[in-house]
Amino acid sequence: GGMLSHRNLLLNSIQFGPQLGFNQESIYLHSAPMFHLANGAAMFATASAAGRSMIVTAFEPETVLKTIEKKKVSLALLVPTMVNMVVNHPKATDYDLTSLGNVLYGASPMPEAVITKAIEVMPETRFHQAFGQTEAGPVLTILPPERHVWEGPLAGKVKSAGQAISGIEMKIVDDDDNEVPRGTVGEICGRGENVMLGYWRQPEMSATTLRGGWLHTGDGGYMDEDGFVFVVDRVKDMIISGGENVYSAEVEQAIYQHAAVLECAVIGIPHEKWGEQVHAIVRCKEGKSVSAEDLIVHCHEWVAG
Repeated sequence: GGMLSHRNLLLNSIQFGPQLGFNQESIYLHSAPMFHLANGAAMFATASAAGRSMIVTAFEPETVLKTIEKKKVSLALLVPTMVNMVVNHPKATDYDLTSLGNVLYGASPMPEAVITKAIEVMPETRFHQAFGQTEAGPVLTILPPERHVWEGPLAGKVKSAGQAISGIEMKIVDDDDNEVPRGTVGEICGRGENVMLGYWRQPEMSATTLRGGWLHTGDGGYMDEDGFVFVVDRVKDMIISGGENVYSAEVEQAIYQHAAVLECAVIGIPHEKWGEQVHAIVRCKEGKSVSAEDLIVHCHEWVAG
């Protein structure tokens, strides 16, 4: 496991807490597992700001909706799957969610169709995307609410994970740890005082992950000219089919654009000719259906090649 000092954890909560709206008036909803550092970091940020915590025993969409309305919850952390379940719940619009000023999401890619639906269902809520990992304490970058737009001068960044938060440096490197040009896919790296001390009793793994003074996240992505980081896939999860790199997150985003799709996951499976082939597991919305052939045609419209 990653060793995080009190300094790492407190500093990271100070780095991202005020930006996300943690303050003395906050009522934070703990709906994610307490052992997960994403929720843990929010807990530390709440405590650091002298806010209040509201705990539900387990995540269940309607319980979350009821708690937000009854307890006037002002801030919550929801992973994309949770957001999807909440905003697509048949009773989502029956509850008063106007107290919920800020929602932080992350830990996995957010389908554009889901965040669009979330903004529609919760128009008073400010959505923030965070990118990071346990080894970073955990937050490295944030995409602020004003960038969750599809038109105007601030548009064009919704698919990104945002920019480095205060006190963090980010870069993208190749296999030899050389920084790559903007727009080129490589491994996402970050450094700052919030980064872990190392892995418990794993000196070789620690040296590899923290080589050169940079945390090597294991995530593939690129950085644009404005410093926004775009995550394309875990480096080890990238599908190589016929010598071509296929990013599962990109295919998932395309599938989510189909009106019949509620949830999906894309993986690589063995193929005699191509080495690997893209395989999607899809869950349709209630009362909806779609054939594999129709989804393939749909994806050709959204994914290059």
